[in-house]
Amino acid sequence: MIAVDWGTSNLRLYRMSASGEVLERRRCEGGLYDQPEQYAEVLRREIQGWDDRDIVLSGMVGSRSGWKEMPYLDCPLGQQELAAAMQRFSPPGFDDRRLWMIPGVRDRHSASVPDVMRGEETQIAALLDVLPGGTHVICLPGTHSKWVTVRDGQIITVRTAMTGELFAVLRNYSILGKLMSEDERFDAYAFDAGLRRSAESGGWLQHLFSVRTAGLFREFSEASLPSYLSGILIGHEIRASDLLTRVPRPAQVHLVGSDRLLASYAHALTTLGIGVQRHSEHLAAVGMAKLLALVEGEAGA
Repeated sequence: MIAVDWGTSNLRLYRMSASGEVLERRRCEGGLYDQPEQYAEVLRREIQGWDDRDIVLSGMVGSRSGWKEMPYLDCPLGQQELAAAMQRFSPPGFDDRRLWMIPGVRDRHSASVPDVMRGEETQIAALLDVLPGGTHVICLPGTHSKWVTVRDGQIITVRTAMTGELFAVLRNYSILGKLMSEDERFDAYAFDAGLRRSAESGGWLQHLFSVRTAGLFREFSEASLPSYLSGILIGHEIRASDLLTRVPRPAQVHLVGSDRLLASYAHALTTLGIGVQRHSEHLAAVGMAKLLALVEGEAGA
């Protein structure tokens, strides 16, 4: 089968074996489009040479702004519920294929307004096969970072932090970025200073302005200021997740994503005394293969 992780700005494609192993990978810049025909054209182009019959899609491609809007499933839920809610659709030009879309996940009870995720549920579906019973905390850093609580094979809660998007906006379009260089290297000393700042009084709005003053008075170099800003934002994200106040405090957090994204989160969590276990972003493909196998198992039962 072919697993397609289609987000807002990136398209990742995986050709999977019958046993759920990744055989080939492809990636391109290709997010959401205005017309359904554009999705079909891009997908046909990107899977050229792959003749697998089943194509499973997840992510923002199934949003209201995507190719085919999929409903949200309410927590708690596990692999069986996700698989049962997958929908097959037949866009023009794919008569020889079977296309499947995976629904999103909605948490309606953890706050006064709902929280949601699309795409990350496939990575969690893969993790559910290897996590033992009990409660686990999963963090999926990104433009909109997700904090997910899993208990006994069920997704229980979802929390979203717009940390990545806020960093990009402040870095590129605010006064804070005026003193920063184009250098994006990680400065652990500056990052740790930002992490400590996030624990001080004053709140995150005041803490953000300290990026400006730290640059004005040369407490950090132009190349180090992005790391200081990152430390403040990720520090506030972790503290808002209530990890540090839970009783008992979780021994570790499962981090899912690319090495570049996970590095800062792993550094922050271990600095704050919480262990981490890293998992590849390619879990999305493994999860999609697992869900398709469940669908086919039900069909054959």
